[in-house]
Amino acid sequence: MPKVSSVIVPYAAYLRVYEPLAAFPDEERAHWTRYARRPDRPSYQDELRRSLADLLPTPPVAVPVHESADAFVTEVDGVVCVCPWRTRLRGWQALGELAEDFPEPVLDALIPPVVRRQSAQDYERWLERNPDARPWIRTATWQVPINWFVLVSDAEREYDGGDDEGAAAPVLRYRTPMVQARRRVARGLRALREAVDEGPLIDGLVDVGRWLEEFHPRSLVELDYGGLVHALPAGELEADHSAADVAEGIEALRHGDGATAGAAYGRLVERWRAVRDRRSAN
Repeated sequence: MPKVSSVIVPYAAYLRVYEPLAAFPDEERAHWTRYARRPDRPSYQDELRRSLADLLPTPPVAVPVHESADAFVTEVDGVVCVCPWRTRLRGWQALGELAEDFPEPVLDALIPPVVRRQSAQDYERWLERNPDARPWIRTATWQVPINWFVLVSDAEREYDGGDDEGAAAPVLRYRTPMVQARRRVARGLRALREAVDEGPLIDGLVDVGRWLEEFHPRSLVELDYGGLVHALPAGELEADHSAADVAEGIEALRHGDGATAGAAYGRLVERWRAVRDRRSAN
């Protein structure tokens, strides 16, 4: 159970893929094999602290100079699986997406244009040498994208409310085998395309489905509410069954029941609008 950090935790959710060691090239596999035996592996809170610390210097370090050699580790049916942090790659990608979230004057105040330009040039050069690179972790702030819930089922939901003294944070996550996640993407896309026009929901599901195809078929997929557990009151968090709402909506679409699908979608929109409204309040 992760301890509550003294650092303000960003309100972000994560979609992670844990791949078996056999999926990695020999040299990298040897590194992760040794790494998995370490008793002092860092947590996701440690990753956040490092990222936040990089923003304190002037000018800020927008993207780490070196790629992280850390990963999250779990075991699936006796097989060690790792989810590399790839903090540098994710930093480059996140920096490219900032323009969608902030007006330019605010963005310039956060990260000077010269820093952003240099980072973009570094990323372009790096991509030329690593054209097939992809992250093992996707991040979403102040929300869990609806298409992520398509990958999991309510039966895979894991909830822990933390402790009464606040020493341990709540945890809400889903874990599912890769084959199940891919199967749900395919079924969801069929139902959506037969019932609705092309749009952001279908585009997002196509995108996440293509991403999943990049990984070993015996991987584990994890949807983790991460810091969003601090954006939801305990009662609302415990009652959050968004994956069940998404599954109900898709099943209703498959049977031509638009009213039930609309009601499920309405619950989702209302729940996550309330979370996003807290972002504006802050």
